[in-house]
Amino acid sequence: MKIGTKAIHAGVEPEPVTGAIMTPIFQTSTYVQKGPGEHTGYEYARTQNPTRDALQASLAALENGKFGLCFGSGMAATDAVMKTLLPGDEVIASNDLYGGTYRLFTKVFERYGMKFHFVDMQDVENVRAAMTDKTRMIWVETPTNPMLNIVDIEAVCGLAKGAGVKVCVDNTFASPYLQSPLDLGADLVLHSATKYLGGHSDTVLGGVVTSDAALHEQLAFHQNASGAVPGPQDCFLILRGIKTLHVRMQRHCENGRAIAEYLKSHDRVGEVHWPGFESHPNHDVAKRQMRDFGGMLSFSLKDDTMEAAAELMKSTKLFALAESLGGVESLIGHPATMTHASIPLAERKKTGVVDSLIRVSVGIEDVGDLIGDLKMALANSAKYATVR
Repeated sequence: MKIGTKAIHAGVEPEPVTGAIMTPIFQTSTYVQKGPGEHTGYEYARTQNPTRDALQASLAALENGKFGLCFGSGMAATDAVMKTLLPGDEVIASNDLYGGTYRLFTKVFERYGMKFHFVDMQDVENVRAAMTDKTRMIWVETPTNPMLNIVDIEAVCGLAKGAGVKVCVDNTFASPYLQSPLDLGADLVLHSATKYLGGHSDTVLGGVVTSDAALHEQLAFHQNASGAVPGPQDCFLILRGIKTLHVRMQRHCENGRAIAEYLKSHDRVGEVHWPGFESHPNHDVAKRQMRDFGGMLSFSLKDDTMEAAAELMKSTKLFALAESLGGVESLIGHPATMTHASIPLAERKKTGVVDSLIRVSVGIEDVGDLIGDLKMALANSAKYATVR
């Protein structure tokens, strides 16, 4: 079954009582039992909910996995994955990753005795060099947030398998439409379903997919024990969003390419980070493991001033200045003060997340209008340019 068909049908069946083609929102906290311990498989809604079950099955199918689990947010999903580890375990993570993930690793789990090594995974040899006999997991973002670096998933998994190490890939930026990490050897795939899976900026939810029965059992235990589960309304909204994932992603990719090329050609724009450029580091890896290059990009201005970058972001009319990504509407943001503010300045600068860096989530509007919006904003910000 191709992904466009999976997006509409996988994991979702007509409701058996009425035949409703859309999965109902089972807005209940508990379920009536015929007798003590005699139930239909549903006891309490923290543990099971039919709307959530449908979404979990859909996510598993989209990622070519056996088991899907949903959580209240992408960070709750990340928290559950980390809870499969023990004090003293070591994790190798991308040095360019979402600020919230960095915060959770360093401010929460380091307190419980875990050790994190943040390395540049564009070169798999850096991963090999960081591995020790205590390494238990490799955490991969690709494309990375916000520098759009590309990590060779298959190569990293090859290293991990020989050492008995699990690999978790945060697939949020790519979505299942563009990339299938489990097929490349990953043990776990994580999503902030808030983003491309939901696609409409109207709910917050996270998901994890695996084909490893033991990992699924651990994660399901934490899902129920910790209780960081999404409500049925949120699950319904993500299910609705998934049905148009393939058509939305096609437009995100088309628009992303056009915006990247426009920015690259502009005389005031410096470096543009987008994996579709042949000049992009690991472009060949992106071509091999992705079906297209997505709608995420970041760029800086040649004058490299915070004032010019701020004026540009305040000047756009169609690109909304806001956190998040992956919705139908285009967003523009400032990683240093928004998504990556929790990462210390020195660490940010090592990966290129300077104060003038701008991140863009290209939506599905008319691309001519989007280019016109950026053209206007670039002109407005020119007054803050300085010659260096």
